[in-house]
Amino acid sequence: MSQKTEQQAKQEILDLVRDYCETYHNVKRPFEEGQRIPYASRVYDSAEMVNLVDSALEFWLTSGRYTDQFEKQLADYLGVQYCALVNSGSSANLLAFMALTSPLLGERSVKRGDEVITVAAGFPTTVAPIIQYGAVPVFVDVTIPQYNIDVHMLEQALSDRTKAVMIAHTLGNPFDLQAVSGFCKKHHLWLIEDNCDALGSEYTIDGRRRLTGTVGDIGTSSFYPPHHMTMGEGGAVYTDNPLLNKCIRSFRDWGRDCVCPSGHDNLCGHRFDRQYGELPLGYDHKYVYSHFGYNLKATDMQAAIGCAQLEKFPSFVERRRHNFDRMKANLLAVDENEHITDKLILPEACENAKPSWFGFLITCKDGVDRNQIVQYLEGHGIQTRMLFAGNLTKHPCFDELRASGEGYRVVGELTNTDRIMKDTFWIGVYPGMTDEMIDYMSKTLIAALRQ
Repeated sequence: MSQKTEQQAKQEILDLVRDYCETYHNVKRPFEEGQRIPYASRVYDSAEMVNLVDSALEFWLTSGRYTDQFEKQLADYLGVQYCALVNSGSSANLLAFMALTSPLLGERSVKRGDEVITVAAGFPTTVAPIIQYGAVPVFVDVTIPQYNIDVHMLEQALSDRTKAVMIAHTLGNPFDLQAVSGFCKKHHLWLIEDNCDALGSEYTIDGRRRLTGTVGDIGTSSFYPPHHMTMGEGGAVYTDNPLLNKCIRSFRDWGRDCVCPSGHDNLCGHRFDRQYGELPLGYDHKYVYSHFGYNLKATDMQAAIGCAQLEKFPSFVERRRHNFDRMKANLLAVDENEHITDKLILPEACENAKPSWFGFLITCKDGVDRNQIVQYLEGHGIQTRMLFAGNLTKHPCFDELRASGEGYRVVGELTNTDRIMKDTFWIGVYPGMTDEMIDYMSKTLIAALRQ
């Protein structure tokens, strides 16, 4: 009996993996009321698992062919020139900000003590890189029910130390990109779009429909399991600016000056004939460092999952929109009798935006106890979440900064930010949810208001 070739053996394994996934993972069960409904979850099939095992059998482990494929496909989807895969969305935000500190940017580089306009109502890793570097976040309030930056506060937040704006599109709802990007262009500021909760969202600016994350100088994404698509842990940084891309990749890859990918040497042909800094002439370019960088690369196994997810991604976006629209329609359908909008503020899309919704945000009006509503929903199997930090400046990580009165600025009053901290929560609309699940969540929320 002839021995199998390597390719035959590999194909047999992958066929078995496909059968295993379809038999034991992709089992569809009818929804039953009271069944646990998470705010988010992975949506996948055998394609992701086969890709994962295919990469594992190749055993390259670090960034490789799947990484190259993913970076190209995501860049093509977004319509940008450059995309760098990283190990998390938090790392993506770190790299995006640190790229702005590169001395290669000359007078526009962010220095310690320079200011970055942002908001406190969001996830901490949008702000953490600013503080960790020694720059100064300048917090302004947000609007309700869009939950995005109040653009009327931008000019007040500006100072002679302002270098950038770094803000997120909240739960898939784009912020006012027309106003924010116009402000940044007017004052020659960098704009980082934290797109981690909004991949697939669209915004019409200057008459042109754009995907969020592509309007500013740099966009970031997260591929943590609850997000719009997943590779377990993972993220991406993207830009159309070749100099920013060079900075991003250098900071990602230990801060090195060389651009050769892993496993390749001397693509430029000048590995041993240049002088850098005060190093000896001809010092190996692979070990020349132009930044104080990190190692934030993803593995090829993560990228392999991402490649399969990207194939499904457009359908994920459409399902999120469908679920959001059904939830809102269900609540408004009973509004006349149940007075829903007298008790709750329902979410609204930003003008000119077509969100890829990450969740359904709800703010309780006076007389409605958020804690009571949340506990009722949780008790009936519906997972809830706060709008992340609520007001980040109230958290223990700010204790020393508050005590010293230094390290950050607040412009105006964070009135809506504080209200979000006290009265706002959200429930999921992820693409694995069925109409039956959406209808049950709507019905249960209405029941909670009757208590």
